[in-house]
Amino acid sequence: MATNTISVELLAKMFLAGAQNIEAKKEYINELNVFPVPDGDTGTNMSMTIMAAAKEVTALADMDLASVCKAISSGSLRGARGNSGVILSQLLRGFTKSIKEEEVLDVPAMARAAVRAKETAYKAVMRPKEGTILTVARGMADKAVELAEETDDMEVFISKVIEEGEIVLAQTPEMLPVLKEAGVVDSGGQGLLEVIKGAYDAFLGKEVDYSAITPDASAAVTRVSAEEPTDIKFGYCTEFIILLEKDFTEKDEVEFKAYLESIGDSIVCVADDDIVKIHVHTNDPGLAIQKALTFGQLSKMKIDNMREEHQEKLIKDAEKLAAQQASVKTEEPRKESGFIAVSVGEGINEIFRELGVDYIIEGGQTMNPSTEDMLNAIEKVNAEHIYILPNNKNIIMAANQARDLTEDKEIIVIPSKTVPQGIAAVINFSADAGVKENEEVMMEAIANVKTGQVTYAVRDTHIDDKEIHEGDIMGIGDTGILAVSTSIDSTTKEMLAQLVDEDSELISIYYGEDVSDEDAEHLIAEIEELYPDQDVDAHRGGQPIYYYILAVE
Repeated sequence: MATNTISVELLAKMFLAGAQNIEAKKEYINELNVFPVPDGDTGTNMSMTIMAAAKEVTALADMDLASVCKAISSGSLRGARGNSGVILSQLLRGFTKSIKEEEVLDVPAMARAAVRAKETAYKAVMRPKEGTILTVARGMADKAVELAEETDDMEVFISKVIEEGEIVLAQTPEMLPVLKEAGVVDSGGQGLLEVIKGAYDAFLGKEVDYSAITPDASAAVTRVSAEEPTDIKFGYCTEFIILLEKDFTEKDEVEFKAYLESIGDSIVCVADDDIVKIHVHTNDPGLAIQKALTFGQLSKMKIDNMREEHQEKLIKDAEKLAAQQASVKTEEPRKESGFIAVSVGEGINEIFRELGVDYIIEGGQTMNPSTEDMLNAIEKVNAEHIYILPNNKNIIMAANQARDLTEDKEIIVIPSKTVPQGIAAVINFSADAGVKENEEVMMEAIANVKTGQVTYAVRDTHIDDKEIHEGDIMGIGDTGILAVSTSIDSTTKEMLAQLVDEDSELISIYYGEDVSDEDAEHLIAEIEELYPDQDVDAHRGGQPIYYYILAVE
């Protein structure tokens, strides 16, 4: 029988299933990254972005359309990590903005939402590039509009949209030569398809494992604790697992739930193979335990007195409020300008601090910080104008998104793509200059920095006309892979030779946590001998994954 509409409850279930599916497939998506570096992170970024929204959806008390749409949009926007995560959050934002205005979620409504999702994502990208997640989203949106004229069967509609997405995804290597050379399809497009495929599984009623996004049952305590102690009808939060020693049929599950409802509320009873997970608020935990023992042994037992917890929470809340009030009274006036820098490695962190950066966001290349991380940093910097240095091309969009979500401070994102660019930007800042003048000077400073980074390959591939084998040492410049060999020092020197020219004055070297002081000193001495006309400035950066980060100015 054809299904023509989607209920709010089914919509939420489909979204959570989509989140679960990309979480399960994230490593596969990571492996599709073009560069064979050990920090390929498209799948991780997209998964963490949608998981932030999934947690908000699972925490909803009222499952109405407006609440679900707000949770998906707000959660993904604030949780967005990396360019792929930001684009996914914009797709979800456009989609939810459209459907929350609909009276019925039928095929035409979903087609309109697909178009708005695509349009919102394209607008968020300054220079959209075809052969990416945007192309896949556009192909599916166009197909959705076409199908809305042909069918009102939701199952047919979704399956055909997915088929079109797979066709477009398969064509991405023909649109982006770098994908074709590496022998992969676009990882962001693959991630988007995994989300929609997971949602389709839930639509079809397939069994979905939601374990990655199932909230802790104790979250129920948080909701109850807002009540007065005298209003808490059942005082003990009781949790345990039954290790089954006999069959636990559907009939047993129904009867057990009915029994728990007779002695308490906030019931969770989930059977999973040889175990049953139980959560109940009751005034007599022993009754629940005795009943459970008829089915097997008990494990991971936990009983909390919620009335006692409530009193403790009231005390802590009062202390926190008093501290906040005290801090408001003593808070210093805002200074004119402040800095936030994304960094990794204690040595590099210390350099930024010495240059006057107010707040360091730990992350960078190995773990892209989220828009939420940026917003938290902005809140902590007491300045009227705040300059953000992303120091990674994959973090710039999240910084821009945080800027757009901030209302009480002026945020200026300096689009530094590497740590050396960020350092150059903050060095060129002048407290006596205005915001616009400083922005222009810092933009000019980052444009004058050429960066190289040395790391190892995690798989065999062919890219930038170079044959690369797993374990090879690669020198990656601003425009691609510049050098490949089996030696860290050889690769570093070969890459540096392509960065230095007759106008170069300064070579900066930051060596990572996997490079000893002795090895670094040996290479630095060689570089000083090779380039006597340039100043060489060396630091222990302490960064992971990258043996050396070089800058030529």
